[in-house]
Amino acid sequence: MSHPHPELKAAPPLPEGGLRVVALGGLGEIGRNMTVFEHAGKLLIVDCGVLFPEETQPGVDVILPDFTSIRDRLDDIVAVVLTHGHEDHIGGVPYLLRERRDIPVVGSKLTLAFLEAKLKEHGIRPRTVRVREGDRRTFGPFDCEFVAVNHSIPDSLAVAIRTRAGMVLHTGDFKMDQFPLDDRITDLRAFARLGEEGVDLFLTDSTNAEVPGFTTSERELNPAIEQVMRTAPRRVIVSSFASHVHRIQQVLDAAHQHGRKVAFVGRSMVRNMGIARDLGYLKVPSGLVVSTKELEKLPDHKIALVCTGSQGEPMAALSRMANRDHMIRIGKDDTVLLASSLIPGNENAIYRVINGLTRWGAHVVHKGNAKVHVSGHASAGELVYCYNIVKPRNVMPVHGEWRHLRANGDLAIRTGVDPDRVVIAEDGVVVDLVDGRASVTGKVPAGNVYVDGMEVGGATEASLKDRLTLAAEGVVTVVAIVDADTGALAEAPDFLARGFVHDDATFEPVIPVIEKTLATAAEEGVGDARQLEQLVARAVANWAFRTHRRKPLIIPVIIDA
Repeated sequence: MSHPHPELKAAPPLPEGGLRVVALGGLGEIGRNMTVFEHAGKLLIVDCGVLFPEETQPGVDVILPDFTSIRDRLDDIVAVVLTHGHEDHIGGVPYLLRERRDIPVVGSKLTLAFLEAKLKEHGIRPRTVRVREGDRRTFGPFDCEFVAVNHSIPDSLAVAIRTRAGMVLHTGDFKMDQFPLDDRITDLRAFARLGEEGVDLFLTDSTNAEVPGFTTSERELNPAIEQVMRTAPRRVIVSSFASHVHRIQQVLDAAHQHGRKVAFVGRSMVRNMGIARDLGYLKVPSGLVVSTKELEKLPDHKIALVCTGSQGEPMAALSRMANRDHMIRIGKDDTVLLASSLIPGNENAIYRVINGLTRWGAHVVHKGNAKVHVSGHASAGELVYCYNIVKPRNVMPVHGEWRHLRANGDLAIRTGVDPDRVVIAEDGVVVDLVDGRASVTGKVPAGNVYVDGMEVGGATEASLKDRLTLAAEGVVTVVAIVDADTGALAEAPDFLARGFVHDDATFEPVIPVIEKTLATAAEEGVGDARQLEQLVARAVANWAFRTHRRKPLIIPVIIDA
């Protein structure tokens, strides 16, 4: 199994007739999936998503893939193909289209509907190409065939990309539920047919590669959801992803069966379910869905609410209910049903919400105590099944953290793929398919691009480090009036501290340190205010660490007397 090496150089030009594959996101992380295929001087992009920030990235809204390596080649992009409508696959599209508005965006009906609603907020009208399973379309030198796959959002597609260099099969996000709620199963007959033709490079979803066996069918959740609707003494509040149309269909059906009316809460939930209903993906029995206003007239045991916030996001409806910051007041004997997974890294936030809800007397039903969620991704058994059907010549695991990618690569090897032909890459690693062999040939820049309010790329690792320092250590501003000729202080400096624990006398011992620093600078002929500020900042920082074991952010202001 070949691994990327930190000492990789910029990739050489692509050999004639070869195919280059570069993931700009989605490898080594779960999110911001984006893969660039290059062939015959043209680029095809598959997916362009966002990654949600962690606690170490304060003030960041979302993280984008790094477009640096394609920015001077925007005109060579023949299309952006979207495999499905999740944020981690479509959320970056508005930012890519800002750079070139007329890139054709290819996707299924529901995926494009979700994308167009998102683009409307950015004031962009995209050029869209609607496809469905079984379609074959050509974009420049890329011949794309679309294959139905089953996932936790309807209308998901895998894509087979045929080029002169060979055929690539990209699964997108998928699982192999044999009893899906919409009866649209992953098309293994198409996978087998493509395998017969010869798949030169297989890009497979690694999210659940470490989980043995097969992912449970969605239908097996019906009894648990139905039981909650039947037995809950008061209101039922269901929290789910705003895109999980099938899960919400199950909730609607169970509520209807037990005589409860349903209201959608939260902007994204209301918007997405409206779209899904209009397009016929969500079948709503007449009179079932009402406004939150109408709910107030109903008795509690006739009510079900469907809201966002299953990941503990601070601004989503459920977190606000837990914090008593929402018009819906959670009370004794309400039942809250968390119908989604714990995304790795979000566990603490979710447990905080569960504790908050429980404190107000709610009964919380979640994955840990009931069968109310199954994953949207194929487990090891399904992945192995696919390798045996497709018999790929080369494999590149995608969509996962390091441990997922490695586990997926191991599965491929166990089914007989040559270990030298299993490529484990990171974001920015260049993989070339030449003469039927895939190998790592270099790398391109693929850093984190932070969206911070209206600023794209304005926040840097350094500014985030400053924010973390402000959060953990506080800030001290030192204002010193200095005689430019002698370097002496004209009067005692002022200290303004925030978040740094201090009293009136705290900073007295540092005044001699500042005087000594300025005197030394004057002797050495340093009179430039900027340089003096840096020297004073360093001296105060060292003092703060020696005496208080803190590292506050120091802001020096030197004024000439």
